Amino acid sequence: MVRSSFKASLEGIEEAGKAFRSSGLSKKDFAEKARVSRSTFYNFLKRIPVDPTNFQEICHQLGLNWEKIRELPPEKQKSNINSSVINALVQNIRKKVHQSIEETCGTMRILDMTQPIELGSIYTQVNILDKITGRRGYDVNQLLANVDLEDFDRFCLSNIREKKVEGLKAVRNYSKLMVLGKPGAGKTTFLKYLAIECSKRGQEEEEKKEDKLNNCVPVFITLKQFAETEIEGKVNPGLLDHISHWLGECGVKEAQKEAEQILKAGKAFVLLDGLDEVREEDSDRVIKEIRDFSEKFSSSQFIITCRIAAKDYTFDKFTEVEVADFGDEQIKYFAQSWFKIKVNNSEADDYSSEFIQQLEDNNQIKELATNPLLLTLLCLEFEDSRSFPADRAELYKRATETLLRKWDDKRGIKRKQVYGQLSVKRKEDLLSQVAFSTFNEKQYFFKRRVVEDRIADYIINLPNAPTDKEKLDIDSGAVLKSIEAQHGLLVERARGIYSFSHLTFQEYFTAQKIVSEQAESELAKHITEKRWREVFLLTAGMFTKIDRLVKLMKQQVDELQPKDKNIQDFFSWVNRKANSLETKHKRAEVRTLYIGIGLLISRDLSRDLSLYLSRDLSFYLSLYLSPDLSLYLSRYLSPYLSPDLSRYLSPDLSRYLSPYLSQYLIRELDSFIPSENKKDLQNLAKQLSHEDDNLEKVEQEIKQWLEDNVLVWSSQLKGVMIDESDYQLNWEFSKEQIESLQQYFDANYLLLECMKNGYMTCGVREEIKSSLYLPVRGVGV
Repeated sequence: MVRSSFKASLEGIEEAGKAFRSSGLSKKDFAEKARVSRSTFYNFLKRIPVDPTNFQEICHQLGLNWEKIRELPPEKQKSNINSSVINALVQNIRKKVHQSIEETCGTMRILDMTQPIELGSIYTQVNILDKITGRRGYDVNQLLANVDLEDFDRFCLSNIREKKVEGLKAVRNYSKLMVLGKPGAGKTTFLKYLAIECSKRGQEEEEKKEDKLNNCVPVFITLKQFAETEIEGKVNPGLLDHISHWLGECGVKEAQKEAEQILKAGKAFVLLDGLDEVREEDSDRVIKEIRDFSEKFSSSQFIITCRIAAKDYTFDKFTEVEVADFGDEQIKYFAQSWFKIKVNNSEADDYSSEFIQQLEDNNQIKELATNPLLLTLLCLEFEDSRSFPADRAELYKRATETLLRKWDDKRGIKRKQVYGQLSVKRKEDLLSQVAFSTFNEKQYFFKRRVVEDRIADYIINLPNAPTDKEKLDIDSGAVLKSIEAQHGLLVERARGIYSFSHLTFQEYFTAQKIVSEQAESELAKHITEKRWREVFLLTAGMFTKIDRLVKLMKQQVDELQPKDKNIQDFFSWVNRKANSLETKHKRAEVRTLYIGIGLLISRDLSRDLSLYLSRDLSFYLSLYLSPDLSLYLSRYLSPYLSPDLSRYLSPDLSRYLSPYLSQYLIRELDSFIPSENKKDLQNLAKQLSHEDDNLEKVEQEIKQWLEDNVLVWSSQLKGVMIDESDYQLNWEFSKEQIESLQQYFDANYLLLECMKNGYMTCGVREEIKSSLYLPVRGVGV
């Protein structure tokens, strides 16, 4: 079939010339920006016909509506004579199909939603990438530019450097669109939204020529249904038959004739959903039908949706774009809309605020929220308990099940299996093998050959697997494409370079591999590596019992405790002070308390106390003279000490830390503040009891007094903490010692978190806890 070309009208080229001159670019630079050849751009300026896709892209870069400046073909110009007749026909058909469009596209119901919800109440703006991410010409080094592999930015995987545009703007700029996206990216929702919007707009908006949704007939077709439906005994009906039949059901009398009229007049807005969902045996026929139909009725607007990597074909006259992941504002808007629908109005704002806050506090879960389908899953999980599951591994399991099976099952879609033996369980095993091998080698992005080799290593051991290397290579490539297209767990980030769609999934499947092979000893070796932290926590949640894991971790932790005498003296002091204190709390818990106090003493106390004593003094000093001094101290000392100490304390201690620490220090603090200083404080506080118009001046005097006396206070506090019965210690740790202590404390903290996350026997739990932070025997004082 001969392909038509576009050229600008006389009025249009004049407008285009003005826009080009105002850009300030040379013809060469503009051609590069528009991604067309220089000869194509020169032809455009000379009104020589050019390829429709290039014509539209040039207009897009000039900021012009290509339909306004395009010279219409003779048959289209002729049809304008009867525009009033066509408009009347369009309005008549729109009225008759409106209810059908509302019923088909007006609601959505996915996953475990108990009832459908109105699309308009939940729809969130879709953003579009002009350039397909998997076709970018980046290499691995460019994707990892300025990235620390030990402290990997979780959102670096989806760091899209291409410009995003609003979905509706892309629809206005192009008359033929192929919208690609990962599973659950919101492609169908976007198409349904367009159908509803088009159905709502009427004749009175005809003047707004730039908006193609006005005064057109929306035609929404699910391609899977189209491919499998017989019409009046006719096998394999065409799109015109399908549309005519639908119009007839809506009450249009001369359905086929009127369908052709609106299609030829460019008054149909044809939305073809889910090309990837068409059965393999129907695929070639449907693709040919779309090509022929869109060519025959080229004046009308067409949009097709399809999953990325699902098919290897192109529609010559269609511009391909990609649905972008949700950003922070879209996630927030979706959550607010969701909870307005799903919970009582009085609680909706609280629910959405808490939901967003918990996402911000947990980047691993927030990663998933960038995908609309998984964001819906998170909202469903949050809805009942007003929090995410404490066991993140269980949440990720539900997320992967959604992508591997549930999303297609819910819609009755059966896809061709590239490999008959690859059940869902075996796909999980395969992904675990790929995840562990790449994560272990610090590969967040990996070349196609690398992941295909991992797949080949797995499938070669399956029953009836090919032994011929060439056939195995072909099969492994097909499996990779299948996993990408059907499940979206592996995605192409640039040409020939892949990654997991979310770092969370790579970590989850890595943990799954460790659990399946009981590789606790291999995991424990990575206890000091920050990037393995989430894998540790997920593994602890997956194991039936973590006794062996925590024992191996404790061995690694003990090896990390610095052995030099100065640090061992510090741990000896901590242990001695803990043993000397009469308390109901366990010795290991008290040792963590003294670690924080000891580290505080080793700092420049004069600076720290000056800073914290000067905060909110009018309030604090009034409390100082009240009978309940613990309230003062818990507000004054603990806000500073708690963040330091909470790093080393088990999480359940945080509730008791502030009041207990304050009660202990009350006695110590009261013993070292000289009586004359107490009187000074009392006098200062009395000033606050009088009404003083210049309260700021009074507070400034108090701050100055404290700054003058804080050196005495800090030295006396250190004297109390290290009293005459103790060795006269003064810990001045070097930078290297501080770093080794930090590594040791971080490893202990991870150990405690794993103990909290996993199931273990009481005896092992007590054994581990009782031996925390003890000095090494034979070293130190």
